[in-house]
Amino acid sequence: MNWKKVGIVISHEYTTRVRKKSFILTTILTPIGLGLLICVPALIMMFSGNESHKVKVIDESGVVAPYFESDSHVTYVMGTEGETVDMLKGIFDQLDYYAIVGISPLDEKGEVSVISYSKEPLSMEIKNDVGRTVNKAIEKRKLEQYDIKDLDTILADVKTDIKVNSMTLTEDGGAKEDSVEIYMVLSYVMSFLIYMFVFMFGTMVMRSVIDEKSSRVVEVIVSSVKSVELMMGKIIGVALVALTQFFIWIVLTAVILVGVQTFAGPKIMENMGGMEQVVAMAGTDGNIGPEDMAALLDQAGSDSDAAGFVKVLAQIKSLDWPYIIGCFLIYFLLGYLLYASMFAAIGAAVDNESDTSQLQLPVTIPLIIGIFIMLHTFEHPSSALSVWASIIPWTSPMVMLARVPFGVVPAWQLILSIVLLAATFLATAWFSAKVYKIGILTYGKKSTFKDLFKWMKLKD
Repeated sequence: MNWKKVGIVISHEYTTRVRKKSFILTTILTPIGLGLLICVPALIMMFSGNESHKVKVIDESGVVAPYFESDSHVTYVMGTEGETVDMLKGIFDQLDYYAIVGISPLDEKGEVSVISYSKEPLSMEIKNDVGRTVNKAIEKRKLEQYDIKDLDTILADVKTDIKVNSMTLTEDGGAKEDSVEIYMVLSYVMSFLIYMFVFMFGTMVMRSVIDEKSSRVVEVIVSSVKSVELMMGKIIGVALVALTQFFIWIVLTAVILVGVQTFAGPKIMENMGGMEQVVAMAGTDGNIGPEDMAALLDQAGSDSDAAGFVKVLAQIKSLDWPYIIGCFLIYFLLGYLLYASMFAAIGAAVDNESDTSQLQLPVTIPLIIGIFIMLHTFEHPSSALSVWASIIPWTSPMVMLARVPFGVVPAWQLILSIVLLAATFLATAWFSAKVYKIGILTYGKKSTFKDLFKWMKLKD
C-alpha cells in the first residue's frame, strides 16, 4: 500500500468536507444546542426565581388553614369571615390572586374535599403543595382523636430519614465515596455518543463511495490509486473530520458552560434555596475550590442542601477524566474504523443508496444490540453479559464505555478488549478491501450477500 497516495486521498476527503457549509453550520450549531440543553434549565430557574403567586384559601373546615406556609414562590392568604368561594369566583377578575382554593367542611369521616379556581391551569408545584398541606392537617387531626399522650414528641422521634453512604473499596485498602447516579448519566452519554457518531460517520463514508461510483468519477481515480488505498483514505479522512468536529465542539461547549457559570452561577445558586454558603464561598466567578468544599461540608453539616450540592461537585471533579476521555477516544476511533470499513464495502457494492438497506442489516444489528446491552450495564456493570459484551469487538465500543465510569474494569479486560477491537478492524478492513476492489467497478447489478462472499474469496 502506497501511504503517500493514501495521504493524498485523506487530504482531499478532509479539505472537501471541512469546507462545506453543512460542516461549518453543524460544527457551530451543535455545541450551542448542547450548551442550551444543559444551561436552559438552570437559566429558567434563575429567571423564574422571583416569580411569586398569591393564593386565596377559604377553609370551611376550620382545621387546615394554620398548616399553610408561604414561601418565595407562593403566598397563601386566608379568607376572612363571610367570604365564600362562590362570592370570590364572581369577582375573580377584580382580585389580585393567582387562584382560589376552597376547602369543604369536615364530613362524617373527618375528611374534606378541595377545589381550586384559576384563570390558567394550576401549576403542579402549587397543586402538590396544597395537597400535601391538606393531607398533613387531616392526618394530624385524626391522630389527635386517639388522645395519645405526647403525640408530637412520639411522631418526631419515630420520623427517620436514613441516607445510604455508598463507598467503593480502593486497591490500596482505602475507600472512596461514589455516586451511582453520576456514573450512570456519564455512561449513558458516552455510550450513546459512540453509537450515534459511529453510525453517522460510517454512513458518511458509504454515501461518499456511492456518490463517486454513481458519477463514474471513481473510474478515473482508480487509474492512479489502488482501490484499497482509496478506501483507507476515505475512512481515515472522515475520521479526521470527526476528530476536528469533536475538538471544536469540546472547546465551544466549554466556553458556553464557563460563560454561563461565570455570569449566572451565583444567581442560580441563590435561587436554589439553602445555598447561601455555596454562593459566599463561590465568590463572583461561581467556582468552588477543594478547600472551600471541605470547609463548607464542616460548616453546613452533612445533611444540608448546600452540602449535598457540593458533594456532587466534588464527586464529578474526583472522576479520572484523562482516563475516561482517553477510553472514549480510543473506542470511538477503533469502533468507527471497524464499522466504516464495512460501510465502505457496502457503498462499493451498490449503485445507489436505496439498495443499501438489505446489506446494512448485519452492520446495524450489532450496534443496536450494543445499545440494549448498554442499558443493562448501567445497573449491572460487572455482570457476565456486561463483561463479555465489553470484550466482543462488535459491541465493545458502546458497552465498555458504559462500564468505564464505574471503575470496575480490570486492566486486562480493557487491554484485551482494545486488542481484539483493533485486530477485528484489521481483519474486517482486509475483507472489505477485497469487496471494495471489485464492487467499486461493478455496475448494473444489485449485489447480494452471495456476491460479497464470492468477492471475499477471490485471490488478489
